[in-house]
Amino acid sequence: MRHQLSSDDITASIPNETTPLLIHSAGQRDPSPTRTHDPLDSGIPPSFVGIAPGKANGPLDVSITWRERFHSFKQNLGPTSVKKTVKQVGEQVAQLDPLSPDHLKTALSSIPAVLLGCLLNILDGVSYGMIIFPATGVFSGLGPMGVSMFFITAIVSQLIYTLGGSGFAGANGSMMIEVVPFFHILANSIASQIGEENPEAIIATTLVAYAFSSLLTGLTFLLLGKLKLGVVVGFFPRHILVGCIGGVGVFLIITGLAVCLRIPDDDFTMSWETIHLMFFETHNLILWALPLALAILLRIITHKYHHQLIFPLFFIVIPLIFYIVVAAGRFDLGVLRKDGWLFDVGVTAGEHWYQFYSYLDFRYVWFSALWSTLPTQFALLFFNILHPPLNVPALAVSLDMDVNTDKELIAHGYSNLLAGLVGTVPNYLVYVNTLLFYRVGGTTRIASFLLAVATVGLLLVGTGPIAYLPVMVVGALIFVLGYDLVKEALWDTRHRTSTTEYITIVSIMVCMTVWDFVIGVVFGIIVSCFFFVVQNSHRRSIRSIFTGDTAMSAVRRPSFQRAYIREVAKQTTVIRLQGFLFFGTITYVEEAIRDLIDGPSYQKNPVQFLVLDFANVAGVDMSSAEALVRVERLITAKCITLVFSGFEVDSPVGQALDSVGLLAAERVELFSSFNDAMEWTENVYLRTWYRQQKHEVATTFAVPVRRQTDEGRLFIGSFVPSPRRSHIREAGERTIASELATHQEQASSPEPLNTIIKAFSSYGVINPQQFAPISLYFDRIPVPPKFVLWKQGDQPDGLYILESGLVRAIYRFENPAQDFEESMVAGTIAGELSALANSPRNCTAVVEHAGVLWKLSSANLHKLQIEQPELARIFLQFVLKAAHIDYDILLTAIASRQ
Repeated sequence: MRHQLSSDDITASIPNETTPLLIHSAGQRDPSPTRTHDPLDSGIPPSFVGIAPGKANGPLDVSITWRERFHSFKQNLGPTSVKKTVKQVGEQVAQLDPLSPDHLKTALSSIPAVLLGCLLNILDGVSYGMIIFPATGVFSGLGPMGVSMFFITAIVSQLIYTLGGSGFAGANGSMMIEVVPFFHILANSIASQIGEENPEAIIATTLVAYAFSSLLTGLTFLLLGKLKLGVVVGFFPRHILVGCIGGVGVFLIITGLAVCLRIPDDDFTMSWETIHLMFFETHNLILWALPLALAILLRIITHKYHHQLIFPLFFIVIPLIFYIVVAAGRFDLGVLRKDGWLFDVGVTAGEHWYQFYSYLDFRYVWFSALWSTLPTQFALLFFNILHPPLNVPALAVSLDMDVNTDKELIAHGYSNLLAGLVGTVPNYLVYVNTLLFYRVGGTTRIASFLLAVATVGLLLVGTGPIAYLPVMVVGALIFVLGYDLVKEALWDTRHRTSTTEYITIVSIMVCMTVWDFVIGVVFGIIVSCFFFVVQNSHRRSIRSIFTGDTAMSAVRRPSFQRAYIREVAKQTTVIRLQGFLFFGTITYVEEAIRDLIDGPSYQKNPVQFLVLDFANVAGVDMSSAEALVRVERLITAKCITLVFSGFEVDSPVGQALDSVGLLAAERVELFSSFNDAMEWTENVYLRTWYRQQKHEVATTFAVPVRRQTDEGRLFIGSFVPSPRRSHIREAGERTIASELATHQEQASSPEPLNTIIKAFSSYGVINPQQFAPISLYFDRIPVPPKFVLWKQGDQPDGLYILESGLVRAIYRFENPAQDFEESMVAGTIAGELSALANSPRNCTAVVEHAGVLWKLSSANLHKLQIEQPELARIFLQFVLKAAHIDYDILLTAIASRQ
């Protein structure tokens, strides 16, 4: 049985089998030596087993594209493919020699496993098959029919798995008993619509509904497997599943009480009449208290002892003791049956197993009633498809095997489709049964095939023996399963779930118990969505807020420009966002921006640029996009420019913002990286000061930019007398203005001396007469756009000083996400450290804007050190000072990306 054993029944390495869906120890290995079964041991050809010789089925490749999935679907699901598979299996079966000594030896060694498998199927069949139909109205007395349907679906699944469908050679298939509550909903819904006066129509329609659930389940499994989506099903929130399992556990406990008390489970309500029936009538109290006591006794025993045979032997001993007492007391079986100690199966006791097909008459089927059950069918389907993707990996871990989840889903698809075609209920691979089957030697397909044959024998025997089965056996079985499921849902998860998840589990169980299973599933999904929104709305969507002076761009500029930018960049506010921006988190972002531009902080630190970095944002919903539109309107009124960074226009985030027209707004800029955004704001600050001062600036100090738009147009237009303008004017006068005055005095110096003086004047006093000889060692190099100065890894050929133009340095790393770019403008040095250290270039340098470079080759540098040692020493000292500052800025820019 799949659920009756608790985690104490077998070794601690076996996941808790109270439900194969909730395996809290699946990652543990069996402490005892477990050998991965070699299919060749059975003597069956490897291709028939489904595993290549010496190679296990590979794990699921989650990187498969949708095109590949649909190609696989078209290739493997067509009639030609199915016929080919059937033909291959038939040829392989024909090649088998059943009288082979190896096969006979394997069959004899499999007898203990087959006997255990039969015992488990008998216990499952009489306990769960008996409750497939409600025990009320026209369905009363149909328990034996349910047992027959149980064995038929078990045989179908067993044969499919045995004949190569499953990667587990000893796979055990059986009815999917967790959906019994949904069967009751289907049956009662159909009965209420058709009316009790048409019993033939009710039973026929119910049987078709059950078979349709198998077909629907099989088709879904087949599609999931063919499209290689097995891993996707495992993404469903586990706590919703736990709540559903707990609801099934409560249902089974109620069903166990109803079976013991001989009342319909739908009539079992927490009313005074029910309480009086249970506790104040001695006979009824004994009927349900004795099976409950047996269930508790079993769990006490299995808590102390962990042998896997304790459970089946316990339920073998109970009927033996029962009939010993009956014989000793000479009780009449008819009286015992009338008093509720034995099952009263009525006229169905003598029916053959195939008798239920006589009820499956399509002339009596009400398709309108069948159509109305679709919501329940889909809820049942939702519950069904969550089993195998969770059971199969857990079983593979327990058995130390490597199987393909998609192949197992395909096998489940075929087994359920065939079950639907033969008119029975859904089935699946049973985790606990298969595990026990392996533990007692059922590791071959021969053993699995013998189990299918033995199950056919049980089916042929019929349901007559059920009339002699004590009710307490079935009651105890149902109580054990119900207890295990409730314990798994409420007790085992108390320290493994958050408070909101635990509340969701409990609320689903209550909703399923008080109202309806379908309502419970829907309610669980709604509650989970609500808690998801609440929890994520409390998470910080703003990672950090800072000003531009602490995160300058990776642009090498003359020192006086850098000093100016460090002052005025305080008017740039950067907000780094993170996570998924939706209606629950964007409110906090909007409030933070309002505080920046409306609060007291704006009077102290006025804002000119608001940079929103989306590098760590996963997505934006419509509510967030609309909120950012409101933000844009608010800051535009204050002449603030909104700058986005970290995404492209055609990215999901870009499309979301563009759909509301935000990216087309006049005061909105977009850059793919944060560094580009900061570089653009710095260029605007520089151009603005130069234009406002109306300086005739030499080309050397024009600010090269990659964008062709007039960045400073709106910015300059906003410079009415204001704190922002005053701050920029004062910063420029303290930095750029004083340097420009010095440079104009030295403008008569020839090149490259003029460029050298401008590049190093900020680091110390430069005597033009002393530095004049150095011009002889530099070579003038005009460079066009896209000219490559050097590539990463090249040997150095010298260092360069930029007279004009723009050079881009591109740093590549093993992880492409860490790649970085650096700009170098006129008046800066390039390639200095690698040239001085004579080490390979650590980046690729490309000219972006045409300009003039002055190159000091390695040979000329060596010559300078020999001919002019003092000049060379001073020059190298200036170079190292500039490199130190430049690399500090570079490291700061790289760190600011985090």
